[in-house]
Amino acid sequence: MLVELLLDSARRRGSVLAVSDQLATLNYRRLRAFARVMRDVVLGATQRKNVGLMLPASSVFTGSFFGTLWADKIAVPLNFLLSPAELARIVTLAELDVIITIRHFADLVKDLPARVIYVEDLNIKRRLLWAMIKPAPRAPQTAPDDTAVILFTSGTAGEPKGVELTQNNLLSNCRDCIATAEMQPDHHFLNCLPPFHVFGLLANVIAPVALGASVYCIPRFQPAAVARALKDHQISIFLAIPSMYRALLRLKSAGDDCMRSVYLAVSGGEPLPPAVFEGIRDRFGVELLQGYGLTETSPVCTLEIPSAHKRGSIGRAVRNVAVRIVDPEGNDVPTGEDGEIWVKGPNVMKGYYHRPEETRNAITEDGWFRTGDGANIDAEGFVTITGRVKDMMIVGGENVYPLEIEAVLEKHPGVAEAVVVGAPDESRGEVPIAFVVPMEGAELSEVELRTLAREHLAGYKVPRQIRITTDLPRSPIGKVLKRKLRETL
Repeated sequence: MLVELLLDSARRRGSVLAVSDQLATLNYRRLRAFARVMRDVVLGATQRKNVGLMLPASSVFTGSFFGTLWADKIAVPLNFLLSPAELARIVTLAELDVIITIRHFADLVKDLPARVIYVEDLNIKRRLLWAMIKPAPRAPQTAPDDTAVILFTSGTAGEPKGVELTQNNLLSNCRDCIATAEMQPDHHFLNCLPPFHVFGLLANVIAPVALGASVYCIPRFQPAAVARALKDHQISIFLAIPSMYRALLRLKSAGDDCMRSVYLAVSGGEPLPPAVFEGIRDRFGVELLQGYGLTETSPVCTLEIPSAHKRGSIGRAVRNVAVRIVDPEGNDVPTGEDGEIWVKGPNVMKGYYHRPEETRNAITEDGWFRTGDGANIDAEGFVTITGRVKDMMIVGGENVYPLEIEAVLEKHPGVAEAVVVGAPDESRGEVPIAFVVPMEGAELSEVELRTLAREHLAGYKVPRQIRITTDLPRSPIGKVLKRKLRETL
């Protein structure tokens, strides 16, 4: 099913630029030929079903991904920001015996328990010429429920879990996002998200190929390179996480017109601070739109679009996806009240790889996925995140959401970022603790920040402590790891 996207775009838009980076430029005919080369490499390398891909955002990843699927295998994108020990565990859990990578990662993969194939050793140019003139083999006969990809979570709550996403999970979510956001074949995408993360995989690899659109890849996020690419490649669709937009704002060399071609600038992965929204709008003239999703939902559940957005929300449910807000017993809450987001649709994962019990705990018998995220829905269907259900604090019997406190602290002009977590307290059950990163050159004091909090928040919501720090622990895609902060308390 997914392979047909590439074969169809190669037939319809063969001469159109498909994917490019600093080392290669491929139109759709050449991308199809490259994927065919990688198909043959994969078929000759392993009899197992799962194939590891340790590659950055690049033409090589796109070709290798579709080549793996063309070989009727399951792609397992590997997180090259992990340690060798963490990777070795994932290789074992995924039952991999082969990994396709580049020599840049040689030290990382040299001791992994799998055969390593370096793309540089494959004589791609000669093979590509041969693949261009030979008839392309048919796509494999895949069923909608066949697993296409296994993505391993970051392991924030224990051992990593492999999320099985099917052919139809990804295909349906791809098509539903394209329809919801009214994306067009002449759009130009900028890919600076790691492809081992589902956000980057669907938005910047699968969706552009489905459209027959063009993608420019930056293997690792660098603000200056992103700013240049936005302007030089006339990027119209840019998807990133808030910390990436914040980095662009801090970049003095970024021209104020670098986002002049952007039709859709989406922020996802974590909450978008108001200061970042306002900064991008005021400096670059672009209003950031928010989306929401999880690895387990392929990923997109809700999305703001240019014609339907509401400040502070994460948009409405995308086409064919249902969203509910429920109480702890699984009952729908009234409109506007807080609860947990449950999601249902063709985008909900097949399950956790070899973990049936955890799959049953995550998905109800009638197909609703329990996200663990707190939110509310207004009368127009716009969803607003209140935070992780598990992050909610109960302070003296009152519910307190970290996002509310963080938003207040970030009103201070000297605050670049604020993160709030709960700490145990003998008298009140829990109390909020804030970690604050100052703007470059700004001097902050705990007293002035606490004064600001008291002006805008009830007394029980004011942080017990406010710690000024220059750095925060982050996941591979830049999300703040609150569990690491809790460990410091």
